Amino acid sequence: MAQEPSSASATQLPPTPKVIIFDVNETLLDLESMRSSIGKALGEREDLLPLWFSTMLHNSLVTTVTGDYQDFGKIGVASLLMVAQNNGIELTADDAKNAIVTPLLSLPPHPDVKPGLESLAKQGFKIVSLTNSSNHGVKTQFENAGLTDYFDTRYSIEDIQIYKPDLRAYEWALEQLNVKPDEALMVAAHGWDVAGAKAAGLQTAFVARPGKALYPLAQKPDYVVNDIGELAKMLEKNAE
Repeated sequence: MAQEPSSASATQLPPTPKVIIFDVNETLLDLESMRSSIGKALGEREDLLPLWFSTMLHNSLVTTVTGDYQDFGKIGVASLLMVAQNNGIELTADDAKNAIVTPLLSLPPHPDVKPGLESLAKQGFKIVSLTNSSNHGVKTQFENAGLTDYFDTRYSIEDIQIYKPDLRAYEWALEQLNVKPDEALMVAAHGWDVAGAKAAGLQTAFVARPGKALYPLAQKPDYVVNDIGELAKMLEKNAE
């Protein structure tokens, strides 16, 4: 069931942002297409896809906290091996890599993404992305998904080797954009990403993709929407 906008979002919207920053995986690109490849690698356990992704995010934070940076793709492979081991499934590193790398680089966009981005572009917004994926990875993802032309710039935490939601990742992006925190709107389908950006002072929008929920203990986002098109309409109305 789709989440409703919070009362704060409905009654008191923030100033129109100068730039909109998008998370990539699951926010723009549909991870559901990986269910078959991950499920096959895990002995037809397609239900373990969310566990794999959350384990990958967990381990990316471990590398940030310990100062031992590892490529996001490598973390993904290692995390899949962990999920397999914890569920008594035999899996080699090569099979784990094959199940992740090519499918992850070929994710399709959610149906609402291109129309929503077009609407935001027509409103004159600067549109960029900020992802935990590598520079090469997101470049390939955007090319395969047909999203390249919608974005002014792509940012990857690879350049600073600090994964979101560490506040320094958002602060670095703001420095590159030369904008103040409240002049930027971070859009994500992850409660942890929205929580990090909000704590860093950014405006935030949570895209309530199926199976995604906000972190109840974090500050509420400025917008809660069901898709990118709904966000575009809210921003357009707010600017009137």
